[in-house]
Amino acid sequence: MAISLYDATVAGFQQTLAGVAGFLDRGLAHCHDNNIDPETLVETRLYGDMLPLRFQVQQVAHHSIGAIEAVKAGVFLPPMNMPPEDYVALQKRVADARGSLGKLTAAEVNDLEGRDVVFQISDIKMLFTAQGFLLSLSLPNFFFAATTAYDILRSQGVPLGKRDFMGPLRLKS
Repeated sequence: MAISLYDATVAGFQQTLAGVAGFLDRGLAHCHDNNIDPETLVETRLYGDMLPLRFQVQQVAHHSIGAIEAVKAGVFLPPMNMPPEDYVALQKRVADARGSLGKLTAAEVNDLEGRDVVFQISDIKMLFTAQGFLLSLSLPNFFFAATTAYDILRSQGVPLGKRDFMGPLRLKS
């Protein structure tokens, strides 16, 4: 069975982003139900040297639609100094990423295969093919950030389970 670049990336991004949107909604509901200011969650970290929920949610957008846009441009620049965002802005960031990914066609993404992409941070440059970049750098970063965001909310008492993380399954029609 052959799997396309679109199926390996965009379809998975969409599924997990739906999960992220859902667990962020549940986090906000938990805050309202328990008189917790949701802004206290935005800067919550799992561990002192890990980055907060805000960063993790920003990264799921950056390593999904941002990664596809980078492949189109031929260069991926990690964002420096991401803006501080409140809880609602983080939810909007996820919604915007989902909307932008939803506008991509399979042919458009599959046509990116084989393109060169440079990952650049400071004076460090690493050359990838589109599929090498998406599958070995962005996809693992995407899932790490989504998992960490889930774990942060779970650690703060938001009642979540594995199904909340997984998003809608891609069942046979």
